[in-house]
Order: sequence, then C-alpha cells, then structure tokens
Amino acid sequence: MIENSQSIYYPLPQPNEIPEREREDAMGSYLMMFAAVAVALPLPIINLVAAVAYYMVNRRKSRFIHFHTLQSLLSQIPTTLLNWGLLIWAAQIWFFDHLETTNYFWGYLITVGLANLLYFIFSLLAAYYARKGQMYYFIFFGKFSYHQVFSRTKSFKYEGEGDITIENQPPKM
Repeated sequence: MIENSQSIYYPLPQPNEIPEREREDAMGSYLMMFAAVAVALPLPIINLVAAVAYYMVNRRKSRFIHFHTLQSLLSQIPTTLLNWGLLIWAAQIWFFDHLETTNYFWGYLITVGLANLLYFIFSLLAAYYARKGQMYYFIFFGKFSYHQVFSRTKSFKYEGEGDITIENQPPKM
C-alpha cells in the first residue's frame, strides 16, 4: 500500500503477476485507433466509439486493464476532435465551396497530421509495454488514469476481487 499526501493507492501489479490474457486485453485498448481502417470508413468518430465500447466491456476485468483502457480512451478524445475539425473544414472546402484553402487550413492540416503521428507512435509504444505487462504513462492522461484506477478512495469492483479490508493503517496525524 502506497501512501500519498491524502490518498492511499493500491500497489501496481508487477509484470510477472499479470496473466497473459490481461496483457492482451490492455494492449488491445491502444489498437482501437485502427477501428476506422477495419470498417473502411474515414470517419474519426468510429475510433472513439470503438474505444468507448472496448472500455465499457473490459474495464471491470482488472486494474491493469482498466488503467490502459481509460488512458487509451482519454487520449483518443483530442485526436478525434482534431480529426473531426479537419474533416468538417475539408468537406466545406471541397464539397460546398464555403471556404477557401488558406494558410490556416494548411497549418491546421500539418498540426493534425503531426498530432496523429505522435498519437500513433505513443499508442504503439503503450501497446508494446502493456503486452509486456508494464505501465506506460501518457503525458496528460497517464496521471489522471492512475489516480482514477489505483486510488483506494474510488469504489470500483473488479471481476474476481472481493471486499478488500485495509488493516494496519498508519496512525492519523
């Protein structure tokens, strides 16, 4: 049990303690970015819907899986929003002639392209580490996911986990 300033956290599972099935499920959460490719539709919302569905199905299996699915889902949201913005802007230019292609459009296109490339690289790294049974923390979403999943102040039941009693707590100051 790890004590932080105000919260008590569950210990992190070690790679040798995590069954192979849990590693595969955690790895799969990062591969939801390929959902739109799998159904052959260029709609960014499909990836987000797949990530939400994967999260809802797998989050109660273990803390390890819950952490990785939550981190993957949270990191999918800004990427989806950026891609939707680009899709709407491009559709207005090419199909409806409402806007002109300006330097702003090309700058936004480059920004979205770089954001997607970074998301792709970090998601593949996270999938690799999850498959090895290790934790990999994204810059913005890793800390939040860790606090949501491993904090003892959050009440969440996992499959195969009974009521946990905390014994031998340190004295309250």
